[in-house]
Amino acid sequence: MSRKGNCFDNAAIESFFGTLKSEYFHLEAPKSIDALELGVDDYVHYYNRERIKLGLRVSVR
Repeated sequence: MSRKGNCFDNAAIESFFGTLKSEYFHLEAPKSIDALELGVDDYVHYYNRERIKLGLRVSVR
Protein backbone atom coordinates (compact mmCIF):
# COMPACT_ATOMS: atom_id res chain seq x y z
CA MET A 1 0.00 0.00 0.00
CA SER A 2 1.16 3.48 -0.67
CA ARG A 3 1.04 6.49 1.57
CA LYS A 4 -2.14 7.81 3.10
CA GLY A 5 -4.09 10.11 0.83
CA ASN A 6 -3.02 8.55 -2.47
CA CYS A 7 -6.20 8.37 -4.56
CA PHE A 8 -4.80 5.85 -7.05
CA ASP A 9 -5.14 3.00 -4.54
CA ASN A 10 -8.89 3.51 -4.36
CA ALA A 11 -9.67 4.25 -8.01
CA ALA A 12 -10.80 0.73 -8.98
CA ILE A 13 -13.07 0.19 -5.99
CA GLU A 14 -14.49 3.71 -6.19
CA SER A 15 -15.36 3.02 -9.83
CA PHE A 16 -17.06 -0.25 -8.87
CA PHE A 17 -19.10 1.38 -6.09
CA GLY A 18 -20.18 4.16 -8.44
CA THR A 19 -21.33 1.59 -10.97
CA LEU A 20 -23.08 -0.44 -8.26
CA LYS A 21 -25.00 2.59 -7.06
CA SER A 22 -26.03 3.72 -10.53
CA GLU A 23 -26.94 0.28 -11.93
CA TYR A 24 -28.49 -1.29 -8.82
CA PHE A 25 -29.23 0.92 -5.86
CA HIS A 26 -30.67 3.98 -7.62
CA LEU A 27 -32.90 1.88 -9.89
CA GLU A 28 -34.70 0.01 -7.12
CA ALA A 29 -34.17 0.88 -3.47
CA PRO A 30 -34.26 -2.29 -1.34
CA LYS A 31 -36.96 -2.54 1.33
CA SER A 32 -34.80 -4.22 3.99
CA ILE A 33 -31.20 -5.01 4.90
CA ASP A 34 -31.71 -8.64 3.85
CA ALA A 35 -32.99 -7.53 0.45
CA LEU A 36 -30.00 -5.19 0.09
CA GLU A 37 -27.57 -7.99 0.96
CA LEU A 38 -29.14 -10.38 -1.55
CA GLY A 39 -29.28 -7.68 -4.22
CA VAL A 40 -25.62 -6.71 -3.80
CA ASP A 41 -24.61 -10.38 -3.86
CA ASP A 42 -26.57 -10.91 -7.08
CA TYR A 43 -25.12 -7.73 -8.59
CA VAL A 44 -21.53 -8.74 -7.79
CA HIS A 45 -22.14 -12.10 -9.46
CA TYR A 46 -23.63 -10.33 -12.49
CA TYR A 47 -20.77 -7.79 -12.57
CA ASN A 48 -18.07 -10.48 -12.48
CA ARG A 49 -19.64 -13.15 -14.67
CA GLU A 50 -22.25 -11.74 -17.06
CA ARG A 51 -21.74 -8.01 -17.60
CA ILE A 52 -20.27 -7.08 -20.98
CA LYS A 53 -16.81 -5.59 -20.60
CA LEU A 54 -15.48 -4.18 -23.85
CA GLY A 55 -11.92 -3.82 -22.54
CA LEU A 56 -11.53 -7.48 -21.64
CA ARG A 57 -11.31 -10.28 -24.14
CA VAL A 58 -11.12 -13.15 -21.63
CA SER A 59 -13.78 -15.84 -21.60
CA VAL A 60 -15.14 -16.82 -18.18
CA ARG A 61 -16.26 -20.39 -17.74
